Amino acid sequence: MFSANDYFDLKECPFPAIYNGLEYVWEAIPKIKDVLSENLKPDIHSSVRISPHTFIGENVQIGANTVIQHGAVILGPAIIGSDCEIRTGAYLRPDVIMGNGVTLGNSCEFKNCFLHNEANVPHFAYVGDSILGYRAHLGAGVKISNVKLIYETVKVKSPEGVIDTGLIKFGAILGDKTDIGCNSVLNPGSMIGPESIVYPNSSWRGILPAKNIVKLRQTFEVVQRKG
Repeated sequence: MFSANDYFDLKECPFPAIYNGLEYVWEAIPKIKDVLSENLKPDIHSSVRISPHTFIGENVQIGANTVIQHGAVILGPAIIGSDCEIRTGAYLRPDVIMGNGVTLGNSCEFKNCFLHNEANVPHFAYVGDSILGYRAHLGAGVKISNVKLIYETVKVKSPEGVIDTGLIKFGAILGDKTDIGCNSVLNPGSMIGPESIVYPNSSWRGILPAKNIVKLRQTFEVVQRKG
């Protein structure tokens, strides 16, 4: 129920070995740093287009035909695949791995996260201590909360009972082709199954099975303006 194969097509994963031997997919989050240590070869491919006024740290690897726009900051360590787009004002803190064809949008922040091929985070989002699957998409303003307010380990409530992940910082697992609507918040330990959708402005926590939709219903009252 919570294995990597339940959430991802590993053919679209840049380093599928990260999931080897894991019972739970979230156990890969603390391994991101190890994958970087074992695979990072600092280099910027000659075909990469870098706009002025960007900052790229020393421990950064960038693949062919990637575009880095004005004002982006990539602190590193980071591995960035081919054919990616990192837009104006994107802020990559340490320990970020991106597959091929990934979009990181303007004014988005990333830290300790693993993005499979063609993940799309185009506008004003925060992604920390999380894994995004193939073609996972965050609408504008989506925030992935990665720490509980009471600063205790994150727990996942499964049908078989509560599982303590042992992780103080754990944002979300987004399966392949998931879509999170604008201005939504995914609370710590959110598990979003492949091809599922969360409506805009939702505050979601817990497990959403594959191919399901979270529909947010609001009630509006319209009154006559006085004066």
